[in-house]
Amino acid sequence: MTDAVVLINRGGGAVAADPKIVGKVADALKSAGVTAGVELVDGGDYEARCRAIAERGRTLLIVGGGDGTVGAAASALAGSDALLGILPLGTLNHFARDLGIPTDLDDAAALIASRSERRVDVAEMNGRTFINNSAIGLYPLMVVDRDLQRKRLGRSKRLAMLVASLRTLARFGHHRLTLTVNDEQQGRIDTPLLFVGNNDYRLDLGAPGQRESLDDGELCVLVMRKKTRRGLIAASVRALLSRSRSDDMVRIEGVERLRVASHRSHLAVSLDGEIVREAAPLNYAIRKRALRVIAPSG
Repeated sequence: MTDAVVLINRGGGAVAADPKIVGKVADALKSAGVTAGVELVDGGDYEARCRAIAERGRTLLIVGGGDGTVGAAASALAGSDALLGILPLGTLNHFARDLGIPTDLDDAAALIASRSERRVDVAEMNGRTFINNSAIGLYPLMVVDRDLQRKRLGRSKRLAMLVASLRTLARFGHHRLTLTVNDEQQGRIDTPLLFVGNNDYRLDLGAPGQRESLDDGELCVLVMRKKTRRGLIAASVRALLSRSRSDDMVRIEGVERLRVASHRSHLAVSLDGEIVREAAPLNYAIRKRALRVIAPSG
């Protein structure tokens, strides 16, 4: 197979968990018949390095890591002729999971060797690419609180998120937003949570947070209706049990572009779990089949 480049995030969990991961990745790819050089790259330089490799005309770029690593690569490669191979070395690997990419290193390497190609969608918000989802409201507040606890108090991610969830509910509030869908204004809403996904997300107990397709060409837009604190908790439980009521969450169908306006000058927004403060309005769009990726046929 044509030579490829493999990039692994130097500060990622895979390197911290296994100092020999670089050698294991090289061996797995070699056994699968893929000749590749493995590089460790600092997280802040990841997207720029991916873009530089693509601009040099490399046809195959392999990334090892979780959703943050894959998202940075997708930002650089979307719309180009470069082909993305994924080794799911992160903790959750939502994007790889929804594509059906195996988590076993040898199996993932064998898939890359097969060069089974798919074209999938990516989404963007004000020009920032995301591969999974974005949210406005309660979730970004919880993530900010969680990260501050981990930095200042050294708490585990799980404990910090539990504490953050309780504190966020204590200061529970709503956002007043004006939505414009596909250039047609829908009106003003008061909501504790606006969710925007790259393709449709399931909310039932059988596969919560999973997607059955990544090439349907639509955003998944979910708006939680205005709730009391108790009502919010009850609605979340009902969603997981696939017993949502009409007064819980509103799903807006057929969205390819979404404009979110607010009386606030800036909004805290999560993008694939990372928090940014972005000037309003927020302009979301789906980029149909913009990314070439190696994955089992859909």
